[in-house]
Amino acid sequence: MAVHIRLTRKGRKKQPFYRIIVANSQSSRDGKFLDILGTYDPMREPAAVQIDTEKLAQWTEKGAIPSVTVRSLIKKHVTSVETAV
Repeated sequence: MAVHIRLTRKGRKKQPFYRIIVANSQSSRDGKFLDILGTYDPMREPAAVQIDTEKLAQWTEKGAIPSVTVRSLIKKHVTSVETAV
């Protein structure tokens, strides 16, 4: 089974808030997860992104695959990640 780094939605209707999580690829979007890496708040101006780079590096070394959206968030908001993302 593959492990993915992806977003899970929190917040209310029309006020999204996301957690960046590590989860099994077969679990549902808001289902079980292995670890929380950070948060993403698109409602702020500019969008607020907080990512724990140490945990991100550990999970990518273990083979976790980031989703397309998470990969773009990492490229835009994290400057010093020495991982193969």
